Amino acid sequence: MALLTDLLNLDLTDSTEKIIAEYIWIGGSGMDLRSKARTLPGPVTDPSKLPKWNYDGSSTGQAPGEDSEVILYPQAIFKDPFRKGNNILVMCDCYTPAGVPIPTNKRYNAVKIFSNPDVAKEEPWYGIEQEYTLLQKDINWPLGWPVGGFPGPQGPYYCSIGADKSFGRDIVDSHYKACLFAGVNISGINGEVMPGQWEFQVGPTVGISAGDQVWVARYLLERITEIAGVVVTFDPKPIPGDWNGAGAHTNYSTESMRKDGGFKVIVDAVEKLKLKHKEHIAAYGEGNERRLTGKHETADINTFSWGVANRGASVRVGRETEQNGKGYFEDRRPASNMDPYVVTSMIAETTILWKP
Repeated sequence: MALLTDLLNLDLTDSTEKIIAEYIWIGGSGMDLRSKARTLPGPVTDPSKLPKWNYDGSSTGQAPGEDSEVILYPQAIFKDPFRKGNNILVMCDCYTPAGVPIPTNKRYNAVKIFSNPDVAKEEPWYGIEQEYTLLQKDINWPLGWPVGGFPGPQGPYYCSIGADKSFGRDIVDSHYKACLFAGVNISGINGEVMPGQWEFQVGPTVGISAGDQVWVARYLLERITEIAGVVVTFDPKPIPGDWNGAGAHTNYSTESMRKDGGFKVIVDAVEKLKLKHKEHIAAYGEGNERRLTGKHETADINTFSWGVANRGASVRVGRETEQNGKGYFEDRRPASNMDPYVVTSMIAETTILWKP
C-alpha cells in the first residue's frame, strides 16, 4: 500500500511535459457526474485550446445505442487537487456530433441568458449555499447515526464540535482545501442542523461561472467521499420526519441592486419572482415538495412569501441590505439537488429580462 500511495503522489513535472486532463460532464439523470482522463502534450490554461472529446451516451442515458456518440466541449479549467502538478479538471457540456446541445445540456441555455447584453450589463453575482448529507456506505443511513436508530433531537449539531455531535469533519475540511486548490471560489463551510449534514458556500461568482464552480465543487466532494468510503447525497429530504431537509439557498444581486437605491430594485425583482413562483419551483429540484413544508426553516411550496431576516420565507432579504438600502437577496427555495445552471440563469432571466 505504501508503494501505491507513492505512485499516486508521483510528481510528473520533473519527468515529462505531458499532463493529465480529467474531462467532467453531467450524465442523463441530471445529477450523476461522470469523468474520464486523457493525456495532453503540455500544460493548458485556456479551455478553447483543449480538444473536444466523445463518450458513449447510451451508457449514461443520453443517446440511443445505434447512435451513441456524444461530444464533450471543454468549457472551464480547474487545477486537479488529486493529481496536482500541471494536471487539470475540465468542466464540459455535451452535444450531438452535429453540434446540437443534447437535452440534458442545461449550460447551453444558461450561457445564452448570461450573454444577453441586458444581463451582462447587470453583472449578476451569485452565492450558493450547497447543503448535503453524508451517509454510511451500504446502509444509506447518515454518518454518526446509530445503525437502525436515531440520534438525539436537533439542536446541538448546527456548527457543532465534538465526537458526539460532529460527524465527517475530515471529509469536509479535505473538500474545503481541495476546492481552494482547484480554483473554486468556496467562501466557507459549516455543520448543518441535522447531524451528518453539512454545507459549503460558493461565491461570489459571476454569471455562468456560478454553475461551473458548483458542479466542480460537487465533483470534488464525490471524489473525496469515494476515497473515504462514505456516500454523499444531495436529496432534499434524506430522512423523513422532524429533521431538517437540504437546500441550495441562492444569494443574488445585480449591479443595480448593489448601487444606492438598490433596495427598490430588489423589491421589484422579488415581486417578479412571486409572479413566476410555480415555474421556478418546477425547476428548483426533484423531491423539493418533501422539503418545502413550511417547517424546518422553509416556506410552504405552494405559497410565495418574502421578508427581511425571515428564514421561513421563500425569499429572505438581509437586515443589513434593508439598512443600507442596497445589497442582495436570498432565494431559499432551491433544493440541494438543483441544477445551478438552471437556477442561476432562471433568476437572471426573470428579474432582468422578463417584462410582466
